[in-house]
Amino acid sequence: MASLLCKASRFLSPAPAINSSRGKVGSFVRVRARVSTMASGEGAVRFPLSDSSTLVIQMGDITKWFVDGSTDAIVNPANERMLGGGGADGAIHRAAGPDLLQACYGVPEARPGVRCPTGEARITPGFKLPASHVIHTVGPVYHAGNNPEVYLSSAYRNSLSIAKAHNIQYVAFPAISCGVYGYPYDEAAEVSLSTIKESVNDIKEVHFVLFSEDIYNVWLDKAKKLLKA
Repeated sequence: MASLLCKASRFLSPAPAINSSRGKVGSFVRVRARVSTMASGEGAVRFPLSDSSTLVIQMGDITKWFVDGSTDAIVNPANERMLGGGGADGAIHRAAGPDLLQACYGVPEARPGVRCPTGEARITPGFKLPASHVIHTVGPVYHAGNNPEVYLSSAYRNSLSIAKAHNIQYVAFPAISCGVYGYPYDEAAEVSLSTIKESVNDIKEVHFVLFSEDIYNVWLDKAKKLLKA
């Protein structure tokens, strides 16, 4: 285990700053000669974000999503400890295997018990996942009146920022905070899509890989209004 933690610390330490412009994660690139079928998954609908960036909304299992296995990342809706949990967080850890947990242990704590504060983002290898990287971000627990949209927007913005800093060209998001954190779908869709439109930073493709038809329909309807497909 010691050697694994040493390897993870070389990849992760020091922890990336939220607006990091540090070196790329070039030492952990996996080359794969295949193209994802998940890149255009069930019900995939594409929206232009800019001349160089595209949004894709689809239903599917985010743990199976990938594009090229070297410049792609899925976003894990983590908790602040970054040690796994329920829902998509637990599913991603199970699919990635135990090395992901050990890599998360190697992320320095921002304060005792907190490796990724709410609204921030961290990055690790994907290990057994088909996507090459996992971006861990923490969305807010929804309480109206506590400005949850500020933290939710930050979670999306900082995920894109860390992706850009590590030369990730394809990013897949779930619906952050829409599970046990209780964020209303319609409000979450508006925050997420508006933030991504403003912060895409020339990433080639941003995907939403959504597990339920209800969430997919809300995101699709909101995208049609905000992005004028």
